[in-house]
Amino acid sequence: MLKVEKLFVRCALALALAMMFMAGSAYAKDAKYVFFFIGDGMGLPQRAASSAYLGRKLAIDAMPAQGITTTFANDRFITGSAASATALATGMKTNIDYIGVDPSFKPVKTIAEMARDKGMKVGIVSSVSVDHATPAAFYAHVKNRSMYHEIDHALADSGFDFFAGGGLKDPSGKKSKAPMGDALEKAKANGYKVVTDKKGFMALKPGDGKIIAWNAWLQDDQALPYVMDMTDKDITLPEFTAKAIEMLDNDKGFFLMVEGGKIDWACHANDAAASIDNTVSFDKAVQKAMAFYEKHPEETLIVVTGDHECGGLTLGFAGTKYGSHYDILSHQKVSFQKFTAETLAAFKKKGGDFNAMKPIITADFGLKFEGDAKTDPMVLADYQQADIEQAFNRSMAGEKVKGGEYLLYGDYDPLSVTLTHVLNQKAGLGWTSYKHTGVPVSTSAIGANCQAFNGSYDNKDVATKIMASMGMPAKAVYASAADVRVAAN
Repeated sequence: MLKVEKLFVRCALALALAMMFMAGSAYAKDAKYVFFFIGDGMGLPQRAASSAYLGRKLAIDAMPAQGITTTFANDRFITGSAASATALATGMKTNIDYIGVDPSFKPVKTIAEMARDKGMKVGIVSSVSVDHATPAAFYAHVKNRSMYHEIDHALADSGFDFFAGGGLKDPSGKKSKAPMGDALEKAKANGYKVVTDKKGFMALKPGDGKIIAWNAWLQDDQALPYVMDMTDKDITLPEFTAKAIEMLDNDKGFFLMVEGGKIDWACHANDAAASIDNTVSFDKAVQKAMAFYEKHPEETLIVVTGDHECGGLTLGFAGTKYGSHYDILSHQKVSFQKFTAETLAAFKKKGGDFNAMKPIITADFGLKFEGDAKTDPMVLADYQQADIEQAFNRSMAGEKVKGGEYLLYGDYDPLSVTLTHVLNQKAGLGWTSYKHTGVPVSTSAIGANCQAFNGSYDNKDVATKIMASMGMPAKAVYASAADVRVAAN
């Protein structure tokens, strides 16, 4: 062997030994406190756009371990939240709309259930309803994500310690084919305390036992308001996260899943400002976990990922060529949801023509109908004004475009979507879809055994890596009939 080759081998061995020593000294312990943050719809573009808007790195982008994660479902390349969340929660690929079961409908144990059975406390927090697809995938086992009543009963039977954020969509079974009784009453009978006001929530103490809590104002579909629409009366995702940490902290450890669900909803509506604001809030929630990590660095693991990208967000727009002007987004004062449900609804009741709508658009989105477009980027070009007026007329006529153009969790109003499109394009952002895409997502980690999250891997591997970090077998585990309640209808 040549001297150079021998030297290379020696250096490689020395480096490997050094890395083993470092790993052994810093990451020898199993993770006792586990945080799993999932940004729904948060792909690479959403993270990059939020960072560019802030003019600094997100906390999640500064974590020492960074990976790229594929998201495809068992039966479709472009995944849905149920299939993706099930992979993230169990390590098992499954079909679109399936929750907590494999493609053959066999129930699979979740990381949260494994943590509970290990004696750890468990918390679930989401900015959308806590029975929505992503949170449900950590405690329910049903064949369709829309089985909210059955999911609500799974929540009541879970034995988890803390549920908070949005509300419940069908606790009484009004939309179920086979109602099972009031799930919220069952939860109370099982020892849960229900809190629905900020004062009561902020006053909670660890001795108060198991908790189900939601914000007093649930803006849309039992979800928290978009961040830009919140007031001081609302509980933010970071506040829910901080309280969860306080309530779950104990000597046996805990597992906490936090979902930033409205990142996804904003992207479905192609509202970049709302998406960025909610991504920043999600990042602030992660910072609450980081503060805990600083006190327990060798026993804490924080993992952050997305379940899929949504909207096909592009960091560039042909109309601005190579220009990026993200500060323009700060002119938007309300989300598409508030504009549609409150501002536009009130305008329709009062009546008025397009000229009466113009000052409202300027106030809410900063877009101007008069001025010099060469010196003021907020001034609309003639073709943009024409597009907005056409969308206004469609809105006033009550038109809702079907076939998926603006449709997902409800009908998106043509004027609202047109306004966000125009504003986003002026900022140098574009959209290719109102749906999910197959773009990979980023996974970031810090703490115990975090080095396992470097590199490129699939979303089901995120789950098995967390299992391994917790000292459990790194594989999907089927649940017995005694472990879980499974609903098929």
